[in-house]
Amino acid sequence: MFGTHHSKMMLLAYREGLRVVIHTANLIPKDWDQKTQGVWVSPLFPAKSSVTPSKSETVVNGGKETGFKQDLLEYLKAYGGRGLEEWKQRISDHDLSAARVRLIASVPGAHTGGEMNKWGHLKLRKVLSTCSSLPCGATPSDWPVIGQFSSVGSLGPAPSQWLTSEWLTSLSSSSSSSASSSKKPRTLTTQHKMPPLKLIFPSVENVRTSLEGYMAGGSIPYAANTAAKQPYLRDFLHQWRAEETGRTRAAPHVKTYMRVSPDQREAAWILITSCNLSKAAWGALEKKGSQLKIRSYEIGVLFLPSDQETSAGHTSFSVATMHPHGPGAGSSSVPGMGMRLVTPFDLPLTPYTREDQPWVWNARHMKPDSKGNVWTPP
Repeated sequence: MFGTHHSKMMLLAYREGLRVVIHTANLIPKDWDQKTQGVWVSPLFPAKSSVTPSKSETVVNGGKETGFKQDLLEYLKAYGGRGLEEWKQRISDHDLSAARVRLIASVPGAHTGGEMNKWGHLKLRKVLSTCSSLPCGATPSDWPVIGQFSSVGSLGPAPSQWLTSEWLTSLSSSSSSSASSSKKPRTLTTQHKMPPLKLIFPSVENVRTSLEGYMAGGSIPYAANTAAKQPYLRDFLHQWRAEETGRTRAAPHVKTYMRVSPDQREAAWILITSCNLSKAAWGALEKKGSQLKIRSYEIGVLFLPSDQETSAGHTSFSVATMHPHGPGAGSSSVPGMGMRLVTPFDLPLTPYTREDQPWVWNARHMKPDSKGNVWTPP
């Protein structure tokens, strides 16, 4: 009863091949009109019959196999039944090696054993602890984790119960030079010093002044009774600002997570996903850590420097971090790749003011919005 099918994905078949699209917008007009969303469009994957032996899936990757195809098939298998057999076969018949992203998904269930590391935040933990490293000399506890989302679930009465313990442990994981030399990946645990956590969630004022006014808040479901039980969350919150991309007034429905350097000029990784900030989406450890309980279907793509064809040993993406009102704010570029990653929000982040409060969708807001309306939910 607390879960949902929240994934947003398209599988597109062409005469010339197959394309996968993973996005954050629902298939309703208002989600594609005046909101900020994220969309990843894959390359056109050719049929395996058209790939020469010298360019097979195992060879073309040059040792950089991301496991995208296997993970996608595992995800579709989790639905059960036979309704997706045609699409699973299509995927099997195509070469998906050109995908330079990792698939991070969630499927409902109480996952145990090896299944725990296939889904949710433990899948992200596994990938980061083996495939993501910070630049040489970096102090892990100085590299903040940024989370941006459009909904918040019940996280517990204290941040240490989930937010800054198991969840932040996963998003703080990375391999280290010492660990790689011994061939054993190191994962940050709660015994290590945690990095700063910075969260982005629209304030009441962000919603009020948005292009849609208070109506945008209907797609930002944070309940007042839930917010009242976790007032600590406000200490982590920052406003939604996107002046560089001209989207400050386009309310966010995108969900973005990333690890940045202290000066916010580098990013170790970036994840675009359907996951909001909730246990239902990411999963929560139960029974003394022996199982991961997930309630929702979710899907997203993780960008790692090491997975890019021309990374040349880079351990981070470069990030432009000019003043939020200046050119270049919030932009990420990967040197030498002919590729540009743009963060949906401005860097550096804008903290809440003393007057700001996080948006809750079932409370009254009587100050007129950008349309001249007030918000009086039943």
